[in-house]
Amino acid sequence: MFTYPFRYIPHPLVRKAASELCRTLSTSDRPELQAASEGKMFGVLITDRGALYSFSGLLGGKSIIEGFVPPIFDLYQPEGHYRTKEKEISAMPGGPLKARASADLQDWIFEQYVVHNALGETASVKEIFAISGIVPPGGTGDCAAPKLLEYAYRNNLKPIAMGEFWYGRPHSTEVREQGRFYPACTGKCGPLLSWMMKGLQVEENPLDKEYASGAEPSVLFADDAVIVADKPSGMLSVPGRTRAGSLMGWLQQRYGEVHSCHRLDMDTAGIMVFARNIEAKTNIELQFAGRTIEKTYRARLCSGHSPFRHASKGTIALPLAPDWYDRPRQLVDLEKGKMAITEYEVLEMLPNGEIEVLFRPKTGRTHQIRVHAAHSSGLGRPIKGDRLYGDAIEDRLWLTAESISFVHPVTGERLVFQRNNYRPI
Repeated sequence: MFTYPFRYIPHPLVRKAASELCRTLSTSDRPELQAASEGKMFGVLITDRGALYSFSGLLGGKSIIEGFVPPIFDLYQPEGHYRTKEKEISAMPGGPLKARASADLQDWIFEQYVVHNALGETASVKEIFAISGIVPPGGTGDCAAPKLLEYAYRNNLKPIAMGEFWYGRPHSTEVREQGRFYPACTGKCGPLLSWMMKGLQVEENPLDKEYASGAEPSVLFADDAVIVADKPSGMLSVPGRTRAGSLMGWLQQRYGEVHSCHRLDMDTAGIMVFARNIEAKTNIELQFAGRTIEKTYRARLCSGHSPFRHASKGTIALPLAPDWYDRPRQLVDLEKGKMAITEYEVLEMLPNGEIEVLFRPKTGRTHQIRVHAAHSSGLGRPIKGDRLYGDAIEDRLWLTAESISFVHPVTGERLVFQRNNYRPI
């Protein structure tokens, strides 16, 4: 099965080829390859005739470099149409005429990026995105993954496995660390790669799979107002866009009326609170909004390329915002992001370099703990098994909601619940 590029564990051959490319980049005296240290996404495609390599956008100011597949369409020919029109538009005064000329040039670009799929069909980027009634974002077609597939199709190579990894300095907004694999972006590459993979036998999207890990949810507490349950990893919190089972659905089958008050990521296991009527739901949601609900999470951070130099206790404060071109990932956005605050405490430094950490989130932003753990301005270590933020090693996210404390919406009593495997400090 070919790699599902938006959520995957890299094939061993992909990892091996990526390691070889990293060694080449780190030892090369070629200026264009030395430029990779500034930070760049690279791609590896294993085919029936060996490995192919690519990079996103330009590398050292060049679009064509020996040892890497060429671009789908080379915009940067010195005397080409793009360069010529770009100079003309730059010289124009601002206003509707310049805006129209820029839009026409962008439209022309998307018509030049013509790609194939495994069925032998061809289409332009403009045509592919039009199927969904959307306009391609700028730069669509220049990412590493579509370059690799298009080269394989044009040269009658059979794609076997693919992966994209970061090399060089970390990105200031995104979670990036040298040598770690990341999923393809959903904004630019979502529609494009989905079309290009037609005719390949592709791995199933893990998010579409029925929950079948064998671990049953458990109910820690239930009365007429609330239910406190323990969700296994791999189960949705609430019903999603597919028919995959959810914890809320499981509870509704047993208790009737059940309402969600908050969520955990599908990959995150642990304690959740549900309401059994609208009044209780409103009360608990107000407690979340007022930040009076206390939660702890336990995580195992993966080993790093450099020593862990953070204090054993501390607070991480980074503003987060959605990455609209790569949902559901989050960005660190110093201008428009909403502040996310997490307290952490190191529990144990393991011999293999991994680290057990207890997190106490003070806000409730999407992927807050995952980003605060992985980002270079946070702890700089992704949570083990996090395929969104850079540790695609195994099919499990080592993050668990270990405890929760809230005020009962009817009795006014503060309740505290912990999982059995929770080890208090």
